[in-house]
Amino acid sequence: MLELFLIVAGVHFLALLSPGPDFFLIVRTALLHGWRRASGICAGVALANGLFIALAWAGLSSVQPGRMLYTALQWGGCGYLAWLGMRLVRSPGTPVTVQAPRAADALAPGWPQALRMGLINALLNPKNALSYASLFTLLASSPGYLQAICGVWTVCAVLGWDLLVAAAAGHPVVMRRFARHVGRLERATGAVLLALAAGMAINALR
Repeated sequence: MLELFLIVAGVHFLALLSPGPDFFLIVRTALLHGWRRASGICAGVALANGLFIALAWAGLSSVQPGRMLYTALQWGGCGYLAWLGMRLVRSPGTPVTVQAPRAADALAPGWPQALRMGLINALLNPKNALSYASLFTLLASSPGYLQAICGVWTVCAVLGWDLLVAAAAGHPVVMRRFARHVGRLERATGAVLLALAAGMAINALR
């Protein structure tokens, strides 16, 4: 059980290191309006991730190993992870542009508006739904308490990482250093995802 939790937590954290739409929305808001406003975006993104996890958990709770739907989910998740891993391995690195901070203006979103922006942005990103459905396929035959622990952990990890990104966005030096290593992080994440897809395929064949 501990090994399975570490696999899920590790793969999820590596995926967090690869910039996506949520990352750039958080960075832009933090640079333009400060990390407190960006924390609303972070909370909205975490809430959306929690909803995706709950849907994945609810869907997989009725799937039992050995059934056709379970096998289809296994191979579907395997294929998605392999596709995403190959894309990341071949990626030259998503460009991260760091702009000079600007004073917040009258049009700056309030915290509730920022929360709504983060929630909508994450919900409209299909990668979130697909990645959680694939990741939680690994937990389909595990005890309910382990699935709950992994769900809570991933939501907390998303919120913690996004808040850290928002705080760091106020320091351009930190963001420039991060930007120099984006390519390596994406390729490392891709390699891990490919290895996980291979493991899922071997398990499905058995």
